[in-house]
Amino acid sequence: MNNIYFFDTYALIEIIRGSQSYKPFLDCKIITTILNLAELNYNLKKEMSKEMANEHTEKFYEFAISVSIEDIKQAIDLKSLHRNLSIPDAIGYTIAKKHSVKFLTGDNDFEGMDNVEFVK
Repeated sequence: MNNIYFFDTYALIEIIRGSQSYKPFLDCKIITTILNLAELNYNLKKEMSKEMANEHTEKFYEFAISVSIEDIKQAIDLKSLHRNLSIPDAIGYTIAKKHSVKFLTGDNDFEGMDNVEFVK
């Protein structure tokens, strides 16, 4: 197993929930973006207290890498082809490819796509 993955919001939530399917990835190096953390924080606040959601989100902040304008332009081209993708997901997928790491997700919109480690 590669030891660096781009964790999308789905993967981060599954890690927080303690999903058995994501346990093999606990020792891997994580990269993500601040946009995924925003999406994470939003989704967690629907399930738990504001304080707990903020605490979980802050734990992943150190893994957020920067996004360039070129990344955004490429991601929006991808989103134009795959309209169901969220903007954070399209950017994350683009970042994963740029850094030659697998995009870790269980999001059905990515099933069967190149460079994706699809885990349910």
